[in-house]
Amino acid sequence: MSPEERELLNRSVRLAEENNKILHSMKRSQRWANAMNALYWVLIIGATVGGYVLIQPYIDQIKSLYNGAKSELNNISNAIQNVKR
Repeated sequence: MSPEERELLNRSVRLAEENNKILHSMKRSQRWANAMNALYWVLIIGATVGGYVLIQPYIDQIKSLYNGAKSELNNISNAIQNVKR
């Protein structure tokens, strides 16, 4: 093998090693990006569920208040209709 060919071969090996390092770095960065994206969505979904759990008692109170008012209005409506008869 001539010195020129050997130098070209060595240069190709160095470039391949450099490319390999770059590709490994890119792969590592992509893994971190995927992990952070998953963590982001876990936090978003967790905050949503947590918020719902925190306001659930208030929603139940409002629903019971609405149902109570609705039944009272129905009683009043029935009483008015009974008086009209």
